[in-house]
Amino acid sequence: MKITSIKVNHVRFPVEEPIVNAPPMPMMQRDFLAVRVMTDEGIEGIGVTGFGGRLLPALKLAVELLGEVITGEDPLRPELVASKMRAAASHCGPGGLATLAMTPIDTALWDIRGKALNQPVSRLLGGLRDKVPAYASGALVRTTPTDKLAPAAHALVKKGYTQIKTQMAVPGLTPAQEIERIRIIRDAVGPNVNLMVDINERWGVAEAIGILSRIEDVGLGWIEDPTVANDYKGLAEIAAALHTPICAGERLYDIAPFQELMTHRSCDIVMIDLFRAGGITPWMKIAGMAEAFNLPVVSHLIPEIHVSLIAAVPNATLLEYMPWTWRMFENPPIPVNGEMTVPTGPGFGLNFAPDLFTTYGVN
Repeated sequence: MKITSIKVNHVRFPVEEPIVNAPPMPMMQRDFLAVRVMTDEGIEGIGVTGFGGRLLPALKLAVELLGEVITGEDPLRPELVASKMRAAASHCGPGGLATLAMTPIDTALWDIRGKALNQPVSRLLGGLRDKVPAYASGALVRTTPTDKLAPAAHALVKKGYTQIKTQMAVPGLTPAQEIERIRIIRDAVGPNVNLMVDINERWGVAEAIGILSRIEDVGLGWIEDPTVANDYKGLAEIAAALHTPICAGERLYDIAPFQELMTHRSCDIVMIDLFRAGGITPWMKIAGMAEAFNLPVVSHLIPEIHVSLIAAVPNATLLEYMPWTWRMFENPPIPVNGEMTVPTGPGFGLNFAPDLFTTYGVN
């Protein structure tokens, strides 16, 4: 089998919060690239990437250029294909647009492999679980008015979610007001719901310790990205100062930075972002590294594909369900009572939605 060509489409979705129709996050990611890798045997693999922002046209071009590099290669040899892409981008990677551009191609190769062998990717990667626990993300954000927090939290619990995430570091609020928001949510959902908090790297080390130490009694499941992603020593100081677990890793690119994160004991839970990892192949290596450090892993965004990875990895514990990409797919998997069933069709068991390019395509 040989790769014959790739097709890359820019798609843009409306700003929305589809879980419980809560106020949407104004700055939510809504531009993505939908990638199709074609083969001479008629098998097509699909992949997705994003985070290009204003540079998304440059990311699209990078994917297309890497597609030219790997045309003619065997799609069932992902390490060979990855080595050719890394060599082609060696002067501007690893990291940034180079890694983001490799992701959808590597992802599509695993989709092709699953289709060629008539097996779901989750089975090819390990096949540990048929269902994975999912937490609701994106319905309780820092732009949600304080008086809307309790109703939105109630709606999530009513929908069957037992694990939910909110945000802190709200512009214009005092630490006391921020802490009050977290207590409102805890009171609304009760003590048995796993409540996580995301800071999105907005605090310094001393600020994070000072504020977060005042809500340790709330019983949070984790505190995510309390300070900048590559301040491994600072993250380690926060982790050592608090009893609440620290989750980090979503903003790290490729494999090597995760070694720093884990060696410094900068977090208790490793979050892996598929786009920034560089695809399925490096994602699995990062998860294996975390297992060697006796650390659990969780996913970041793109739940429709991540569900197959979380299902395969023994130290994977939780899937983030933030449905920014659900419109990309025909019949996307959706959590029921806080659990997502792993697709059983060949590859990722996914097809791009029939109207994806006509309705949401950007020229």
